[in-house]
Amino acid sequence: MDLTWWISVIELPALAGLFWLLQAHRSATERHLDSLREDLSGLKLHVATNYASNVYLKDVETRLTAHLLKIETKIDRMVERALAGPERHGPAGE
Repeated sequence: MDLTWWISVIELPALAGLFWLLQAHRSATERHLDSLREDLSGLKLHVATNYASNVYLKDVETRLTAHLLKIETKIDRMVERALAGPERHGPAGE
């Protein structure tokens, strides 16, 4: 066997097969990366459209705090009335 025969019959087809395998693997990897990029952008869009913004959360917190303060004031008044007893409000029959 001479060197030319070895190169043309064995080496070139083997190298071509390896090159083809690498190209197929690279294109499959590229497709997978593109799919991951699309999934990530879809997730970012979902989060941006469906989750509350900071401004909205601060508004809700302000409203809840104001309402809780009103409830606290009412409870304090009820406790003060209960501790003051009936002498403050007069007899029950009046």
